[in-house]
Amino acid sequence: MRFVIFGAGAVGGVVGARLHQAGFGVTLIARGAHLEAIRRDGLTLLTPTERVTLRLPAAADPAEVEWTDEDVVLLATKSQDTLGALTDLRAAAGTAVPVVCVQNGVENERAALRLMERVYGAVVMVPTAHLEPGLVESYGTELSGMIDVGRYPGGVDESCEQICAALSGSMFLSEPSPAVMRLKYAKLLVNLGNAVHALCRPGERRDELNELARAEGEAALTAAGIDFVADEVTDVDTRWARMGVRDIAGRRRPGSSTWQSLARGTGTIETDYLNGEIVLQGRLHGVPTPVNAALCRLAAQAAREGRGGREPNLIGAEDVLAVAA
Repeated sequence: MRFVIFGAGAVGGVVGARLHQAGFGVTLIARGAHLEAIRRDGLTLLTPTERVTLRLPAAADPAEVEWTDEDVVLLATKSQDTLGALTDLRAAAGTAVPVVCVQNGVENERAALRLMERVYGAVVMVPTAHLEPGLVESYGTELSGMIDVGRYPGGVDESCEQICAALSGSMFLSEPSPAVMRLKYAKLLVNLGNAVHALCRPGERRDELNELARAEGEAALTAAGIDFVADEVTDVDTRWARMGVRDIAGRRRPGSSTWQSLARGTGTIETDYLNGEIVLQGRLHGVPTPVNAALCRLAAQAAREGRGGREPNLIGAEDVLAVAA
């Protein structure tokens, strides 16, 4: 089994590095300065206990990969890039290659199944960072993360079990999950706070805003009849303790993937597929979601205005509440 990591950023880069260290075949698909750095110098993995540079094959596009029947794609792009990635993947590899959506949000699997035959969901808890080309950071010491995998829309199969076994042998805790989308909806509610913590300055009102966004999320998903209860996913503190999350060289993990997108100035942001999912369900089922809608609007504005680099945490929670009102 060879793993093709499509999107070798924070999560994809760390997963690819750990699989490579465990002896699995790994090919990365990356872009821009990150791809150039990997090709020139290798992929550097930085953790609280080690710094290692790994030489891994890296491509700019699926068309550059020599595909085989043993390949599995771990799709780790941001959700706003999923459709383009899948379109390129289908053109290069066909529709039979298994695709595991190692991504936040719940829209990626549906998009993948529209184009590909075998799709798997993965609920991801992997404390990582990627702010410099060629460098990914992993903050877990006992485990690099937890990634449960299941067939989409439900069930498990032999490939699912093989993927979980490979991840479990590569410093991840990974179990087959026949109801993986329930876990992903639980993780979605956790991720509603990503935009809050990326946009807003710390304080009690930021905590209040986070609670309001989550309350809207629970109401919208309940109205939609979607099961999202999974205490094993939402107890983030316990999971981080089990992974042994520690600082790297005296630095805490800088922030969520949303925070990192703003800090890198990518020009796009994933909020429309996280908080925006709640807005969508609210509109479909008649549940008001003004806080999540405001977070989508303000996050998109921040990403657009911060193209090329922007300091996160520039507004107050009261500014978001004012837009919501």
